[in-house]
Amino acid sequence: MHTIAFIHDLAIIMLTAGVVTVVFHLLRQPVVLGYIAAGVLIGPHTNWYASLITDKDTIHTLSELGVIFLLFSLGLEFSLPRLRQVGVTALVAALAEIVLMVWLGYLIGSYFRWGTMNSVFLGAMLAVSSTTIIVKALGELKLKNERFAQLVFGILIIEDILAIGMIALLSSIAKTGNVEAGQVMHTLGGLTIFMVVSLVLGILAIPRLLDYVAKVGSNEMLLVSILGLLFGFCLIVIKLDYSVALGAFLIGAVIAESRSLKRIEHLIEPIRDMFSAIFFVAIGLMFDPGVVVEYAWPIALITIVVVLGKLVSCGTGSYIAGQDGRTSMRVGMSLAQIGEFSFIIASLGLTLKVTSGFLYPVAVAVSAITTLLTPYLIRASDPVTVAVRRAMPTPLLRLFHLYTDWLQNLHFEGDSATIAAMIRKILLQVFVNACLVAAIFGGGAYLANTHTIDLSSWLPKPSLQNTVIWSAALLLSMPFLIAAYRKLKALAMLLAEMSVRGTGRGSERVRRVLAELIPAVSIAGMLLLVCALSSSILPPAELLIAVLLMGALVLALLWRTLVQLHSRLQIALIETMRSEKDAG
Repeated sequence: MHTIAFIHDLAIIMLTAGVVTVVFHLLRQPVVLGYIAAGVLIGPHTNWYASLITDKDTIHTLSELGVIFLLFSLGLEFSLPRLRQVGVTALVAALAEIVLMVWLGYLIGSYFRWGTMNSVFLGAMLAVSSTTIIVKALGELKLKNERFAQLVFGILIIEDILAIGMIALLSSIAKTGNVEAGQVMHTLGGLTIFMVVSLVLGILAIPRLLDYVAKVGSNEMLLVSILGLLFGFCLIVIKLDYSVALGAFLIGAVIAESRSLKRIEHLIEPIRDMFSAIFFVAIGLMFDPGVVVEYAWPIALITIVVVLGKLVSCGTGSYIAGQDGRTSMRVGMSLAQIGEFSFIIASLGLTLKVTSGFLYPVAVAVSAITTLLTPYLIRASDPVTVAVRRAMPTPLLRLFHLYTDWLQNLHFEGDSATIAAMIRKILLQVFVNACLVAAIFGGGAYLANTHTIDLSSWLPKPSLQNTVIWSAALLLSMPFLIAAYRKLKALAMLLAEMSVRGTGRGSERVRRVLAELIPAVSIAGMLLLVCALSSSILPPAELLIAVLLMGALVLALLWRTLVQLHSRLQIALIETMRSEKDAG
């Protein structure tokens, strides 16, 4: 009986979605709005709901799969090399947009006295623009190859990353019920380490595995392997109390480095389209037109704030980063809407039971209005730019032009550019190695505290068990500690040469002291962090000293071997990220 009910509901959803989206296509409106409209037509707030949809729980489960495949597809479009190329403009604009919109959303919620959690979630819903809508709108307007469009795509990449972080942060805030600075820093620190380690280890292993499977030539085998990795990693993320959306996005970003990316995208596309359609229809099912009428004034105000806030934040951020006025205006106009991430955040609030029921339809209504406005705003960007220029006083306009020309001509040349690039590269490598070390010790503590590793049958004393686990973590982290030390020493020598002038014996001594002191202090700080992360399994003082002495002996004996091991891992990582993707 349940099977018949499931097929009945799925048939109703897909048939209605198919008909309505064809109508929306003929009307030249976004297909996503068609899915939402289909959900409204068959939703619980229509008179015929009881005879059409019979099992809401099953539809909700399918819509969760839609979230997974939607975020997985966004991850497949993500590229670490492409992120490096989007430049400062995308970073500045995305940060300005998210900070301003979260703040404005919180103010609106507080103004209407909706409560702290509703206000926080509203701010998060307004912070992120819709990748799906923007890409479609720019494609239909034949503007995807314009320079401003490339900046928009870069901003969307950074927005997606920050949105994943916000989802994890909101989940943590929802559990504690309030926003505490210490809790926020702890959550962001743990999230950063988890993301870096997942990307590094994933890129080392998974693309090679999928490329091997792809050589067999069986699409079925490749698809099953991808789905296994997707759901398996999502399960790990859930076990670690992170959002399933985070897992789907990260595994997508890892698989994006495979040489078989085009083929993978082709295989995933129909599955993504099906479950994404169910996700957006499910949004419509939860939409209450009565709430729109009741909250017409808040919806109108939020819509105005979204359009103006994103225009100001993204446009100003782009301009501050060195773009001209016309490009900045086009960037701001293009990003003036909310979409799929807003729905995901709204669903998260309902799932965690920390937000009110009216917030979801309010977000859907604002998304629908701003989505309809998007193509018109993009077309209006040039006329608005001309109007602003005419209205602006000539001295102020001249000052803005001078700022843009100065910033666009400001760049490092020669040795300065080389040194700056070297410092950035060294700091990034130290950061990645530090994250790996922190993850190894933090993972050891987690496995011990959850009794995943149980040594009680061999070692009855807890202190001895902790010593063995901590020693194993130290051994595993040695290649990365050595790499961090060597990179820090290279940075210290570079800084010493730059900061200490002169050729005398005194200057040489100062340079030597700096070259040894900086890496030693940095490694000591890293070890203190490690001890804090693994405090629950830290051996007693006398055993800790013995372990450290044994570790020093291992370093002395295996230094060259450990250096070579890390070098191989680094080369493999670089080769994977630089590999060319196939054509299909």
